[in-house]
Amino acid sequence: MYDRGMVPARSTGTSGALDITRRLIEICGPRFARFAGPADEVAGRPARWVAVPGGADAAARVLRLAARHDLSVVPRGAGTKIDWGAPPERVDILLDTGRLAGIGHRPPGQRAAEVGAGTPLRAVQATLERTGQRLAVDAPSPGATIGGVLAADEAGPLRHRHGTACDQLVSLRYLAADGELTEADGGAAGLAQARLLCGSEGALGVLVSATLRVQAMPACRVWVTRPVWTPLEVHDLIRAVLAARLDPAAIELDLPVGGKDRLPWDARAAAMARHPSMTGRSPASPAGAGSLVVLLEGGPSDVAERSDRLVSLLGARATVARSAPAWWRSYPFAPGDTALRLEVPITDLHAAVYALRDAAGSPVPVRGSAGLGVVHAALPGSLAPDRVAAILAAVRSVLLARQGRCVVLSAPPAVRRAVDLWGELVGLARLRAVKQHLDPGHRLAPGRLPGGL
Repeated sequence: MYDRGMVPARSTGTSGALDITRRLIEICGPRFARFAGPADEVAGRPARWVAVPGGADAAARVLRLAARHDLSVVPRGAGTKIDWGAPPERVDILLDTGRLAGIGHRPPGQRAAEVGAGTPLRAVQATLERTGQRLAVDAPSPGATIGGVLAADEAGPLRHRHGTACDQLVSLRYLAADGELTEADGGAAGLAQARLLCGSEGALGVLVSATLRVQAMPACRVWVTRPVWTPLEVHDLIRAVLAARLDPAAIELDLPVGGKDRLPWDARAAAMARHPSMTGRSPASPAGAGSLVVLLEGGPSDVAERSDRLVSLLGARATVARSAPAWWRSYPFAPGDTALRLEVPITDLHAAVYALRDAAGSPVPVRGSAGLGVVHAALPGSLAPDRVAAILAAVRSVLLARQGRCVVLSAPPAVRRAVDLWGELVGLARLRAVKQHLDPGHRLAPGRLPGGL
C-alpha cells in the first residue's frame, strides 16, 4: 500500500518526472541533478536520474524523496566497478557520492582517519603520505573511492597481512533506505553491523563516511620475484615461504598467457628439464614464465635480512627489486572479458587453477593473492555463453569439494544473462533477513545481491 501522495515509479508520467527532477535540483543544486544520459547505467541497466548530493543531509533527502515516490536508488562512486555483479531490477535514481568527500581532522597521534565515501583512495593516500602515514589499502581499481572499495569489498596485495579495507574499519556512517543516518562503531556489535555493508554493492545502505586505521609508512619495501611455470610449483613455493616465517606483507602470483610461441606452463617446465640451456635467460622474466612475488616491509636492516633468507629459499632465479612489477595491483582481465574471482584454501589453489585451465582447454590468465588463495582470472569475452557456463560448472564442482568458490565479477551481457554469477550460495537466508531489516521496501539497488535480493 502506498502512502498518501506516493506515486508508483512505473506510472510516473512527464509531469511527474519533471516534478521529481525539480525536487532533486532543489536538494542538490542546479548543476548536480539531471536526467540520466547514455553513460549513466549500472551493469547495463540505464538510470532515469542522476543526483549528486552535497552532504549527508542532502543524500538523506534524496532517499526520502525516493521513498515517497517508490523510486529505486543505486549509489555510485567513481564507477570503476559499476559493471560488477548482477544488474539491478531498475535504476531510478543514480546517487553519485562524489561530493560526499574529504578527510576529517585528526588529532595528532590518532591512528585512524575519517574519510568521506566519495573520496578517491589515491587522494587519501597522497594526503596521509605527507605525514609519513598510509592506509594499508591498495585496491586495484584506478580511481576507486573509499565507498566503492568498501561496497565491493575490494582488496589488493596488502590484504595478505592487513586484511581488506572492511577488516580495518573503526566505524562507518551510512544512510538507511528511509534516509536515517546511522553510525556503526564501538565494540564488536557495531563493527559487525558496519561490515554487513561491505560487499553489499549499495543494496543495504548508502555509505557516507568510514573511519579506518592508519599506520606509519614502512621505512623499506622490497619485492622478491621468482619465475614460475606450473600451479604445482607455485603451491610448493608458497608453502615453503609461509613455513619460513618471513612475515611477508603480500604474496602475489601472475600466471599470464603469452603469444602463439609461448608454451603452456607444464610444457615449458618439461622443455627446460630437457634443454638446460633454456635456463640461461634473464631470471627476472624468462620467456613463458609467470611470476611469484613476495613483498617485504619494515626497517632497512630487518628487510635486508629477511630478503636474503627469502632469496636463499627461492633459489638462484630469485631477484630483488625496490619497485613493484608492472602488473602489481592490477587485474588480469580487460573490459569485455568474463572476470572471475576464485577463493580456495591455499593448499588447494593449484587444483583450482588446473581445473580452470582444463575446463577452458588452454591456459587462462590468473593473478592475485596466492598466499591467501584469492585470485582473479579472465575468460575471453568472445566465448559463447553456454561455453562459459560449462567452464563454471566444471570449476565449481572441483572447488565445492575443497570449500572454495568461483564468482563471476563481470561479463558481457549475453554471458551475464546465461550464467549463475555466484554459484552455491551460503548464508542466503541470513542475507535475506538483513535486506528485509535494512531495506524492507527493496528500493536500494534491488536485485544486485545474490539471490536477486
